[in-house]
Amino acid sequence: MTINNDSSHILADSAKVDLIVARIRRAEGQLGAVARMLEEGRNCDEIVIQMSAVSKAVHTAAFTLISASLEESIIEGKSNQKEISERLQKLFLSLA
Repeated sequence: MTINNDSSHILADSAKVDLIVARIRRAEGQLGAVARMLEEGRNCDEIVIQMSAVSKAVHTAAFTLISASLEESIIEGKSNQKEISERLQKLFLSLA
C-alpha cells in the first residue's frame, strides 16, 4: 500500500534504509524457519520463541523507520512538520 500525501514522509537516509531492510530480511528468514519448524513437527515452545523473534525484528524495524523519519522531518524543517509528526506518532501508537 502506498500512501503519499502532504503529511507523509519518505526516508531519505540510505544507511538507515539499508539497516531497516537488513532487519526485515532477517525477519523474513526467521519466518521461513517458523514454517519449516511447523512442517517438521517441532515443539510449540521452540516455534513460539522463534515467532517472538520475528515479531520483535519487525517491530524494531518499524520503530527505527518511524524514528528516522521523525528525525529527518525535524531536521528538514518542513512547513508541515507538525502534520508529519502527528502522522508518525499515530503510526508509532499503532505498533503499541
